[in-house]
Amino acid sequence: MKKLLPSLLAGGALAALATFATFAVTPAHAQADKPKDKVTLMLNWYLYSEHAPFFLGKEKGFYADEGIDLDIQEGRGSAVTAQAVAAKSATFGYIDVTTMIKAAAKGAPLKSTGVLFQVSPMSVMGFTEKNIKTPKDIIGKTVATTPGDSMSQMWPLFLKVNNIQPDQVKIVSGDGQTKLNAVTSGQADLLLGYVMDQAIKLQDATGKPVTPIRFADSGVNQISSGIITNKNLLTENPDLVKRFMRASTKAAEAAEKSPEAAVDAMLKANPKAGVRDTLIVGVKQSVALFHTKETANQRPYRVTMKNVSDSLDLLVQYGGMDASTRGKPEDYVTLDFLP
Repeated sequence: MKKLLPSLLAGGALAALATFATFAVTPAHAQADKPKDKVTLMLNWYLYSEHAPFFLGKEKGFYADEGIDLDIQEGRGSAVTAQAVAAKSATFGYIDVTTMIKAAAKGAPLKSTGVLFQVSPMSVMGFTEKNIKTPKDIIGKTVATTPGDSMSQMWPLFLKVNNIQPDQVKIVSGDGQTKLNAVTSGQADLLLGYVMDQAIKLQDATGKPVTPIRFADSGVNQISSGIITNKNLLTENPDLVKRFMRASTKAAEAAEKSPEAAVDAMLKANPKAGVRDTLIVGVKQSVALFHTKETANQRPYRVTMKNVSDSLDLLVQYGGMDASTRGKPEDYVTLDFLP
């Protein structure tokens, strides 16, 4: 009996160790087997280049690794997506953050959890062959605009900071497609548009290179596209928000490194999203908007509150926002859920 005791003790110890090991690995198995959270991301519009990072992140498994089953849906305008997120029919939205701010200022339960486009994509653009490269080159030209949209609201300020009188430029008006048609047909020299949207559409339609003159390069800068969600989600499921923003940050970084891979991932998911070569140009134009000088060494989505504050000032002065509802940058944007 005495001789058997050590072996029995050893056997008991081994059994205990085995039991401990089983318990030690159980949480990892449980996490792997745990059902993924179904998350809907509604975009601001039909697919185009700036949306490619989300598809790259999904393809690379960044969202799946965070326990997220991501469904990416096209939108029909930032305002429509904001309404969907406010109504909780979409978990997150990717929209123009200033559009969300105006809705939130009127009581919509919305907040941005990160701003991807910290430099405004607003531009005046035309065919490179016209040799219109600087604001002064616009004098005497015809510009196609859409009355009431965000770009036309900032247009007078762009002219003012460049010492251009409004009567030194001829304006023709129309909707988005009319603007494109006007430039394509030669009825207008330039149009107001986004560098990664209308510039790409013009190039796709004609095969001609386009030169955008960015408003931001003249100091007229507003924050633009970013992630929004319903305020209630921030308190009801903050862990989900953190996981989503962690995956989205990785996706943006991956697109910065390889615009081609981002475009290929989007085209794989939706072959009708556009023309590969021009989409790649669009992603590169988009990546150039991810950071200001102040955030150059930060990860994507980490906007400065000064940038948000300056954007609020522009909204009050030119964007139709009531000064009494301006509030503080932190009322509309939080960085608390970013990695």
